[in-house]
Amino acid sequence: MIGPKPPHALMRPGIVLPFLLVALIWGSTWLVIKGQIGLAPESWSVTYRFAIATVGMFLLAAFQRRGFRMTLGGHLMAIAIGLSQFFLNFNFVYRAEIHLTSGLVAVIFALLMLPNAIFARIFLGQEITTRFLAGTGLALVGIACLLVHEYRAAPPDGMVALGVFFALCGILSASTANVLQASETARLRPMVLMLAWAMLWGTLADAAFAWTVAGAPVFPTSREYWLGVAYLGIFGSVVTFPLYFGLVRQLGPGRAAYNGVLVPVVAMLLSTLFEDFRWSSLAIAGAAVALLGMLVALRARSLPAARSIQDSAIPRNPLR
Repeated sequence: MIGPKPPHALMRPGIVLPFLLVALIWGSTWLVIKGQIGLAPESWSVTYRFAIATVGMFLLAAFQRRGFRMTLGGHLMAIAIGLSQFFLNFNFVYRAEIHLTSGLVAVIFALLMLPNAIFARIFLGQEITTRFLAGTGLALVGIACLLVHEYRAAPPDGMVALGVFFALCGILSASTANVLQASETARLRPMVLMLAWAMLWGTLADAAFAWTVAGAPVFPTSREYWLGVAYLGIFGSVVTFPLYFGLVRQLGPGRAAYNGVLVPVVAMLLSTLFEDFRWSSLAIAGAAVALLGMLVALRARSLPAARSIQDSAIPRNPLR
C-alpha cells in the first residue's frame, strides 16, 4: 500500500525542536563564556561548569530510573567521550576566547561539520553524498563571510594565530566525541547514563589538569560569574548535550554538526540585542548563504535507519 510521503526530516518535531533549542542555547553560551575570562583560571571555570553538569546529568539518569551501572566497555567509551568532549574540547575553547572574540570562536566552530563528516566516513563507513558536499560548500562560503566580518568588526590581539589553533584543536576534540557517540558501542547504551559518566570522567580530568597548571581552586566573588557557571552547567550542558547527541545518533555526525551553522547566527542576533552589534551586508550575506547550505545538506526524505546489533559494520545513515 502506498501511503502519503513522510514529512521532510527537518519538519519532524523530534528533529527540528531539539535542533533549534540547542542552537538557541549554545548561541548564548559564547557570550557567557567570554564574560568569565579573567575572573578565574580557565581550567577551573571548565571544572566548575561540568561539576554542576555532572550532578544534573546523574539526577536526570535517576529520574529515568535506569540505574547507574555500566559495563567495562561502557565505561571505556564514557572515558573516551569525557576526555575528548568535556576535557580537551572545552579547555581549548576557553583558551581560544582569551585571544579571539566570542563571535569569531563561534564562527570557527561552525566548521565542525567538516571533520565530523570525514571521520564518520573513515571510522563509521557513512556515505558522503553529492547533496551533502554541495550544501557543505555553500555553508563554508557563508561561514567564510561571517569569519571575515567578525575579524573586521572586532580585530583580536596579536595572538590571533594561537587563538585559531586552540579553536581548531577544540573542533577536532569535539568531532572525536561526536563520532564516538554515533558508534554502535555508544548507541547500545542509554544516552543520559553515558553522558553522566562521561561528564564525571571529564570533570575529574578537568580538576586534575586545573590543579596542575593553575594551582588550588580559585573562587571568584562575582555573583554574575556563578550565575554564568550555573547557566552553562544546567542549560548549556544538561539540557543541550542529550538533545545534541540524540541528533548525532539519528542524523549522523555530519548532519548533526550543521547545528553549529545556526549557533554563530544566534550569537550575533543576541549580540545585536545586548551588545549593539551592527549587521553589515557581508554578515547578512554570509548568514543567508550558510543557512542555505545547511538546508541543502540536511535535505532528506527520511531519517537514517537505526541499526540493530546484528547489522553489518556499515551504518545505513548516509550524510545527504
